Amino acid sequence: MTTTILVRRSLLVLPVVLSLLTAGCGGKSDDTTSASDWADGVCSAITTWTGSLQSAADSLKGGNISKDSLTSAADGVKSATDTFVGDVKGLGTPDTDGGKQAKESIDGLSDELKQDVQEMEDAVAGASDLSGVLTAVSKVSGTFVTMGNQVKSTFSELEKIDPKGELEDAFKQADSCQTLTSSGS
Repeated sequence: MTTTILVRRSLLVLPVVLSLLTAGCGGKSDDTTSASDWADGVCSAITTWTGSLQSAADSLKGGNISKDSLTSAADGVKSATDTFVGDVKGLGTPDTDGGKQAKESIDGLSDELKQDVQEMEDAVAGASDLSGVLTAVSKVSGTFVTMGNQVKSTFSELEKIDPKGELEDAFKQADSCQTLTSSGS
C-alpha cells in the first residue's frame, strides 16, 4: 500500500515535467542550419523524447512496482535520451547571430540529461529490496523533475541569446513546434 501511494505521488509530477518540456522546442547536423530547420528539429526531438518519457512513466502506474519494472522504465528513458542527444547534437548550428551559443546550450542540455539518466540507472541498480525500490522510485521521479527544469532553463538561455527574436520566430513557425506549444498550454 505504501508503494502504491509513493508511486502515485511520484507520477503526479510527470504532467508538470511534461509541461515544462513542452515550453520550448529543438534539433539536426554539425553545419550551419537555417533557424527554422533547427527549431523544427529541436521540437521534433523533444516531442519524441517526451512521448518516450510518458511511456516509461505509464509503465510504472498501477502500483505493481518491482525492480524489473523500474529497470525497464529506466532503460526506456536511457534509450529515449540517447536518441534525443544524438538528434539534437546532429542539428548543427542555427544560422542566427546567437547560433553558436544556441547550439552550445542544447549540447549542454544533452550532457546534463545523460548525467541524469546515469544517476537514475544507478539508483535502480542499487534497489535490492522493497526499501531500495521505493528509494529508486523517488529518485526516478525526482530525475524527471530535474530534467524538466533543465529543459526550461535551456530555453530561458536561448531567449537571452536571441535578442533579435530569430529563434523565437523559428520556433513559432516550425510545424513540429506547433504540437508542443498547443499541448503545453
